[in-house]
Amino acid sequence: MNAPLTVEQQESTYLARLGERVRAWRTDQGMTRRALAEASGVSERYLAQLESGQGNMSVLLLRRVARAMGVPVERLVQEDEQPPRAARIALIGLRGAGKSTLGKKLAESIGAPFVELDREVEKEAGARLGEVFAMYGQETYRRFERRALERVLSSHPRAVIAVGGSLVTDAATYKLLLDRCLCIWLKTTPEEHMSRVIAQGDMRPFKGRSAALDEIRKLLADRERLYGRADAAIDTSGKPVRQSLAEIRRLIA
Repeated sequence: MNAPLTVEQQESTYLARLGERVRAWRTDQGMTRRALAEASGVSERYLAQLESGQGNMSVLLLRRVARAMGVPVERLVQEDEQPPRAARIALIGLRGAGKSTLGKKLAESIGAPFVELDREVEKEAGARLGEVFAMYGQETYRRFERRALERVLSSHPRAVIAVGGSLVTDAATYKLLLDRCLCIWLKTTPEEHMSRVIAQGDMRPFKGRSAALDEIRKLLADRERLYGRADAAIDTSGKPVRQSLAEIRRLIA
């Protein structure tokens, strides 16, 4: 069972969610921070702190910001709002499918934060992924992964999230992802998976296995049913990044 969040952690999460709502609205409207500052009479410095989750702004200043945005202040400060699933795009698939590369490009193109869940797991554990497995084992890693995903979902109403290839094997965590995100399976051939992993210079999780390509084929076969639960699938085989990105953009539009 996960330990309950401390008061400080709850407040930090709340401020991060509040800041993300303001930043998401401004981005959706194509409004610069300077323009919002001028419209609200609140300095750019305060707005920057607010959007980064660091600003504990007074109610009156927040009311000014809400009025300038044309949004009820209650909508900004409510605690239990759940954004629509499509506000968060989760990219799933085996390592080498293009999740990080396409995820960064997609996030940039739609003005949303990009989150690589593996990095968030490392923050939870305070160690690199390989060290987490070595020190704690898979069961504890899964707990770190679940907590990292819960934190990301809580603090990011909008985001593009690249998740680890094995997340789908944890039923509860995968259900949370499916329930709260629009999930897209990025798929490619075993040969392309292999060549991309080699190009990245990191054979995890295939390091030390002489039949790495056979292992990739087996993993794809074993997880095909799980990956297939995603809302959509895009085959990136033999396609340039631009083409795959355009396909994802058309899909989420």
